[in-house]
This record gives sequence, structure tokens and C-alpha cells, in this order.
Amino acid sequence: MTDISLDGRTLAGVENAASGDVGRDTRFEFEQDGDRIRARYAGGDVAEGHLLGTFDGDRWDVRYVQVDAAGETATGHSVGVVTELPDGRVRVEDDWEWESKPGTGSSVLEEVES
Repeated sequence: MTDISLDGRTLAGVENAASGDVGRDTRFEFEQDGDRIRARYAGGDVAEGHLLGTFDGDRWDVRYVQVDAAGETATGHSVGVVTELPDGRVRVEDDWEWESKPGTGSSVLEEVES
């Protein structure tokens, strides 16, 4: 287990599968309490989203719910591997699946200035 904490960090989409809504303009604002994480996210194709799950310092397991720019709701699940980059920023390589509609994929999030 590593010492990585997501508390207070802002991450943004770097890569995503075509069936995903998160992009470079989507910002995730994280809070962490022990092994529980939560984030509010918005930007790009996402009007508002919320993520909630667990994080053991290396891997997260989360559920998310969101409203897109067209006003449609969606829910899903993802499991991601969290690493620290050489410059101290955090990177997440995430495998996700929609639960409310068809689609699966992989995405990458990286820490940005808040």
C-alpha cells in the first residue's frame, strides 16, 4: 500500500473511450475520509456528476451518477489503478462500465491545478 491520498486533489480527463462522457474539460474535485472517496465532477459533456467509493491507496472501486449536457442521467461503475507521477501528480488508469446504458471502456485521469 502507498501513501497516496486523493483528498483535495483535482483530476481531469486525459484519455477516454468513445462511449464515455468524460473529457479534457471535465474536472473532478476529490475528498477522502479514510478509505472512502467522493468527488463532484463537471465540464465538457458532463453538466454534473458525483462519484462515491473506496480507495486503498493503490486502487479505487467507485460508482458514479451524472447528468449530461443534454439533461440525460446515467450511472456506472469503475475500478482504477492510482499511481503517483514523477512530478508528484496523481494518475488514474480506469476501467469503467455504464450500468444504465450500453458501453464500457478505459480512461485516464491526471491531476491538474485546481
